[in-house]
Amino acid sequence: MNSLVTQHLPLLADSPKGVQKLRELILELAVRGKLVPQDPNDEPASELLKRIAEEKARLVAEGKIKKQKLLAEIKDEEKPFELPDGWEWVRLGQIIDFVNGFAFSSSDFGSDGIGVVKIGDIKNNRLTPETMSRVDKSVIETLDDKLRVESGDLVIAMSGATTGKLGFNTSDEVYYINQRVGKIVPIIINSQFVHIDLSTKIVANLNKSFGSAIPNLSTEQINAISIALPPLPEQHRIVAKVDELMALCDRLEARQADAESAHTQLVKTLLDSLTQAQDARDFAAHWQRLAEHFHSLFTTESSIDALKQSLLQLAVMGKLVPQDPNDEPASELLKRIAEEKARLVAEGKIKKQKPLAEIKDEEKPFELPEGWEWVRLHSAIDVRDGTHDSPKEATGANTYPLVTSKDFQHGEINFKTSKNISEYDYIEISKRSCVERFDILFSMIGGNIGNQVIVNTDKKFGIKNVALFKYYNKKCTEPFFIKLITENLALFLQKVAVGGAQPFVGLGTLRGIVMALPPIAEQHRIVAKVDQLMALCDQLKAQLSQARQLQTHLADALVEQAVA
Repeated sequence: MNSLVTQHLPLLADSPKGVQKLRELILELAVRGKLVPQDPNDEPASELLKRIAEEKARLVAEGKIKKQKLLAEIKDEEKPFELPDGWEWVRLGQIIDFVNGFAFSSSDFGSDGIGVVKIGDIKNNRLTPETMSRVDKSVIETLDDKLRVESGDLVIAMSGATTGKLGFNTSDEVYYINQRVGKIVPIIINSQFVHIDLSTKIVANLNKSFGSAIPNLSTEQINAISIALPPLPEQHRIVAKVDELMALCDRLEARQADAESAHTQLVKTLLDSLTQAQDARDFAAHWQRLAEHFHSLFTTESSIDALKQSLLQLAVMGKLVPQDPNDEPASELLKRIAEEKARLVAEGKIKKQKPLAEIKDEEKPFELPEGWEWVRLHSAIDVRDGTHDSPKEATGANTYPLVTSKDFQHGEINFKTSKNISEYDYIEISKRSCVERFDILFSMIGGNIGNQVIVNTDKKFGIKNVALFKYYNKKCTEPFFIKLITENLALFLQKVAVGGAQPFVGLGTLRGIVMALPPIAEQHRIVAKVDQLMALCDQLKAQLSQARQLQTHLADALVEQAVA
């Protein structure tokens, strides 16, 4: 391989999509004559072309192929690089015979018989017999043998999303080509080399000629493709070297996949050790072990996301900040919340709550820190929901947004995506669920259950098909701590959702969620610590992104130098 690439192979392979770029580079070097050395003893391509012309003339005389239209001379702008010694610029039509497919009748297709290659049956450089339609033997008895696709034959898709896809028949079965599929029949030259060359040419030529709107490929377009033709022995050497290097790429990908899997498992094991720590001393030991390898562990976006999730879990377990014996305990906090609830009931502002089930031991997943209490969510906060009706959309003055979970975007409400409703409908909805600043809106239906926002506006709006978390006493509850609780529970709620195609979590489930409630002072400390650590995680991600970008730029520069 090119010495520059060999020298910097780890950098190229480890860059984003590095192995894919390496494969593309191998093909590009191959068709430019930079992958294997030239041999002055090889018969030059100019002599090979004479033999090809003689062979084509013989096949035409015998009626085995049609005489080809004269191909245009290759212009200088079609020659993107200087040819190695012994190579020649040619039109593809000079060195192949191209066979167009037959328009089979769809009424002849079945599940048994002879396979018919359609454009969707060409995937990953091979034909896929398992996807082919089949026809009875009687259907192909009168067809030209040129339509046969035998083992080793090369075909190309000529229309649709697969335009330009190439594939070999890698089986011993014989197929026939359908319309919009062409068969490329090399004359004397190595069919694998044709495949390598066309792999780098088809899409590039189409994009250059037609832009992103790739049309159907015609026989004329295929025959007109210009390629650099090496001597026949060099074609064989190039194919062998490409096979060898593609196998190396396969091993690199497998090794990377194994390393990524091992890394993911290691990160999970170490993070689990934090959440499963028995006591403060055990936790400190596990944290120290993690901290020693922090920068080698959290080197991928997925590992940083796993760290974020673990931090949330540690926060709601009371393991992120130390407890302070001077804090008012959560038991006293619950008394004050109960007093406020009783006052609101007496004033008719909320309904008297049905007694919630006692919390069983099996619902307590960890041992509580000092000063904390197990409670059901509805004991600590007021859990309601929005309307489940579909108010008519309204326009003009005195209208209000109707927010659904689809309007939750990047942790905020996007009012531009919500529809408006009349003042009457807004008032009716607000009787049930009046939204205020710092309330939490929580998606309870559909595929994004658990998506949530803290309301950061005084704007008036109604809500539909989302839960509303309000506070009996704002002095007793830190909204951002409650959000930590519900964020941590999102995955669990997605699992317990019911309803099949349109899953949902009912109010009863939400109200009955068991949570560990810390003293209010500790809630504030936890939120501050989480904010600090999440900012660090975001910095890690930004640094990772910058490093990846630098890696990509260096890899791209290497590729440019290698093919220059």
